Amino acid sequence: MSVIKVANLAYGRLRAPDLDAQEEFLTHFGMVRAERTPTALYMRGTDPQHHIHVTEKGDARCVGFAYYAASEDDLKKVAAAPGASGIETIDEPGGGKRVRLTEPNGYQIEVVYGIQELAPIHVARDPMNSGDEPLRRAGRLMRLSKSPTLIKRIGHTVLASPRVVETVKWFRDVIGFTCSDDIYAGSRDNVIGSFNRLDRGADYVDHHVFFCVHNDKAGLNHLSFEVPDIDAVFKDHEYIKSLGKYEHMWGIGRHLLGSQVYDYWCDPWGRVHERWADTDRLNKANGGNLLSAEEGFQSQWGERPPEKFLGHVSL
Repeated sequence: MSVIKVANLAYGRLRAPDLDAQEEFLTHFGMVRAERTPTALYMRGTDPQHHIHVTEKGDARCVGFAYYAASEDDLKKVAAAPGASGIETIDEPGGGKRVRLTEPNGYQIEVVYGIQELAPIHVARDPMNSGDEPLRRAGRLMRLSKSPTLIKRIGHTVLASPRVVETVKWFRDVIGFTCSDDIYAGSRDNVIGSFNRLDRGADYVDHHVFFCVHNDKAGLNHLSFEVPDIDAVFKDHEYIKSLGKYEHMWGIGRHLLGSQVYDYWCDPWGRVHERWADTDRLNKANGGNLLSAEEGFQSQWGERPPEKFLGHVSL
């Protein structure tokens, strides 16, 4: 039985020495500035979350991830967990309260509650005339908006670790994740990767909110964000490529586990950010699976992941 079951992913927290360069990248990537202080940048998507990406000014590194508590009572419960900070007032744009913990690799995990919400940003998208619905756009022409298409929300985080089993156990025991797919190499007890989703009972959630993958070094593999549709993945791939400023890491393709249509880019300090559309959604009744690495680490279409992506770690 976990201490609590978090309600959703809130944001990733990074550090960078140049907030101007980070804001420029994230704006090209499809985010919108929520607020900026002399020491930190807060970027949002089109959903009401105040921010989905925090960059503190400082030497480049990953600080950690934040998750929403389902209630203030859950915040009190997790504050009693071993090593927890106790309940703190968040002295940052958006306000709210939080409890800070440290996961087994040393990264900060924030459980937050009461952060201000903002008005959603409307993004007009034309429906498709295809399949069994050939007249959804009858009499109207498809005209896509200019790039970049705005990010909708943060979807998941991926952490590399030399201690996959211990790390995943912590996330399941403390903040309530449940298994979607565990990946093994060789013997079935040699788990080298684990896809985990939120446990919200009968409610359907993304296939994974957290993936932990084996690496000799612990660190961030990537942060992942949803865009409105597959057109946005393809069109904005061409837009970001045309800028000639950022390293492309992998894509475009469609994952097997999670089924997202994906595209991966690096920020100016090599931290990988994913844009994706379409995902499998599961609930508690779907349970979990154990798959071999040969079966699990593949795409349904698109190139195989390059070694520079598979082994990527940002400390």
